Parts: sequence; C-alpha cells; structure tokens
Amino acid sequence: MKNNQRLKSTKPTLSVRAVAAQIILQVLHEGKSLSSLIPKYQQQIREQDSALLQEICFGVCRVLPRLERIISILLDKPLKGKTRIVHCLLLVGMYQLLYTRIPSHAAVDEVVSATKQLKLDSFRGLTNAVLRRFLRDQESILATVDKHWQTLHPEWFVNRLKKAYPNWREIIDANNQKPPMWLRINPQRTSATEYKTLLQNSGTDVTIENEENPCAICLTQGKAVSQLPHFSEGWVTVQDLHAQWAALLLGAKDQEVILDACAAPGGKTTHILELAPAAKVVALDVEENRLKRVKENLQRLQQEALVICGDATQPEQWLNKIQKELGQGVKQFDRILLDAPCSATGVIRRHPDIKWLRQDSDIENLVQLQQQILQTLWQYLKPNGTLLYATCSVLPEENSYQIQQFLAHNSDAYLEKLPFMKMEEQEQVGYQFFPSQTSGDGFYYAKLTKKS
Repeated sequence: MKNNQRLKSTKPTLSVRAVAAQIILQVLHEGKSLSSLIPKYQQQIREQDSALLQEICFGVCRVLPRLERIISILLDKPLKGKTRIVHCLLLVGMYQLLYTRIPSHAAVDEVVSATKQLKLDSFRGLTNAVLRRFLRDQESILATVDKHWQTLHPEWFVNRLKKAYPNWREIIDANNQKPPMWLRINPQRTSATEYKTLLQNSGTDVTIENEENPCAICLTQGKAVSQLPHFSEGWVTVQDLHAQWAALLLGAKDQEVILDACAAPGGKTTHILELAPAAKVVALDVEENRLKRVKENLQRLQQEALVICGDATQPEQWLNKIQKELGQGVKQFDRILLDAPCSATGVIRRHPDIKWLRQDSDIENLVQLQQQILQTLWQYLKPNGTLLYATCSVLPEENSYQIQQFLAHNSDAYLEKLPFMKMEEQEQVGYQFFPSQTSGDGFYYAKLTKKS
C-alpha cells in the first residue's frame, strides 16, 4: 500500500443461530454439556451476543420435547444423520419464535441466513418453509401439541419421581422454570445489609432474603458477575441458596484439618474458608482441568487451600502429598465434606441439558461410586469427627437410601439432626431440599459423626 499502513485484521464472527445449532447438536448427539461448550463457542461470536447464545441453548434444552413435537408435525420425514444439524437449526428457530421477543420476521431471516454459514445452502428453502408454515398455522399446531400436559422431562426420570414423591409434579414444574440467582456474601469483606445497599444503589433489586442464612441474597434478575459490586475483590460469590448449606452444616473451625472431597469448582471450598479462615483445607478433585476453577476462586477471594488432583476412592495415592504440606501427623481429618458425584437431578432448572445427558442406567453406577467413596473416606475421619454427605440430586437411591445402607454397615456412625428440620421430620434420614422458585435447588444433606 502507498501509505504503508497495515489493515487491521478482524476475527470473523459467526451467526449466533449457527453456533447455537452446533452446540445443541453436540449436546443431543455427542453427550457434551452446555457448561463445557458455551464458553468455548462464545469466543467465536460478538461479545454482545453471548447472552442470546446462552438463552437459546439453555432454552432449547429446557423445552426440547415440545419443540421436537412441533417440528415432527411440520416435516414430512425426520432429518437424520448429517442432516441433524438442520434439525437443530430448526429447534433454534422454533425456540426464538415461541419464547423470545425477537420479531418473527427477524428470527426467521436470521435462522435461514445461518444455513449459509453452516454450508447448508441446499436446505435454505426447507428451513424457510418450515418456519413460515409454523407462523401461518401456529394456532392449530400448538392446539395439537399442547392438548396433553407435558413434563418436558425424560420418561425414566418422571417415573422415578412418581415412585418416590407425592409432590412429583411440583418438582417437574420447578425444573421447567428459570432459576433465581442467589449470592453468598463474604462476611470477611462485608455484610448482607451493606452489600444489599450497594446492589440497590447500582440499580439492582433484591427480592428475597433468607432468615436462616443471613449471608444469602437473591436478585430479581440475573446479572453478569462483572456487574456485581466488588465481585473481583471477593466480596460476593454466586452460589445457590441450598448449596450454601454445605459449609454451614459442616461447621469447620480454625486450625482444623478439613477435606473437601470432589471440590471443583470450589464454591464450597471458599465458603469453608470464609467461615473458618485459619482452617487447613484440602480441596481434592479427580479432574485436573476442573481444579483450575478452584484455584481461580481461591485467588479471587484471597484465600489459601491445598489443591490436589486425586481419586477420592484411592487416598493412599494422595495422602503423602498432604502430609508433606501439612505435616506427617495428618493421617485423618477433623471434618470431611463429601459433595458426592451424582445425577445432578436437583439442578435441572439451572442445567437443563442434564435431562438429555443422563440415562436411567447411570443411577446404579453412580450409587455404587458414592458408596465406595463414602466407605473409603470414612476410614480417614478422626473419632468424634464430622462427615457431611451432600448431593445435588433428588433421587432417594443416591440420598436417603444410600445413607441408610451406610448406617446399617457402620456401627461407629451416628446421624445428626439438622437445624432446619421440623419436629415431624426428625426421624428422616438426612434432609432433602426440592427446587423452588422462591428458594434454592434440589440438594440432599446427611451429617454423620464418628463415634469414639
């Protein structure tokens, strides 16, 4: 060029609809999770489109059976094999038409345009025809589709809920709602009252506070963490209300040696240290890549913990590392938090793809793994020590049945009553929280003391 100026290179950005279709395809047909896919794909779109991408992907997974039924009416034959990407693009378009405020003509045009980026030019006419036919015949199509009450959940899961709970439909209804955004205030930095004022001054409304947990605040509407006052300085953490009970029930004290087993992504680890800053906390997880999140959270809150990658069923492989760092005298722990690997059926409203990633056959395998970890770690708990068993599941097989079996085989285990249990609930084995629009997600807790 004459003026020797260099043209600035701009990173090509993809259509949000094209990216969403690719993500949904991988969730439904490759078993990948939204939480692993979305951050990677957000780098390929404009920053201002990130929220829309998340809304579409989570929304499609939330109401998938309804969208599938509509598309089956509109297509002469199903799209299979390599054409499944077209089907996923139609899911994206249908979700926009039914559940967003995007004008219909714009939603259709954007989805049709996405066929070019996906190299599906031969399906441009089909995509356009299907979406426009839906708009034309929407009333009669929805009357057919919505004639029967839909759970929007896989049948195997609904059957398990029916067997376990009289209020199974309430659980389903709660799962189909968007989750509230709960915050956990760091008492080492601020108070709930002070932080509530900061939120309100920044134009954020607080709708619900929890009497039993004074450090919990619920926002009227979800916010990006970058919009939360002093988030980067560790004043506050995003954590569900019922998840916050883990550290509260564990009751860690300064100078105690605490094992947070299955610790990633670190929300409970950091909460333990907020409540007991001088505790010696070991954050253990079997996945090295997930421990990065633990370290990031510790750094943001300016806390220190011993972070170790290891299998909770094989303590002999990682106990030496702990002894090197904390002293050879550490052979057992004062307290153990076992947030056990589970079906995650209690957090479906927060992660709707769980409905399509889990299979009925997974439950038995998870129950066996939970049993193995629980039995193994019990041997590394000091006499008079506390082990808190926790899951984000609502299935009794992973929760109360698991603990019943453990108590039957371990005479040195004593089940503690939990502070929020009512008189009529005192005979329950642990406590099951259910998802609620005015409360937290579905979590289970059982607090065990080791008899001396």
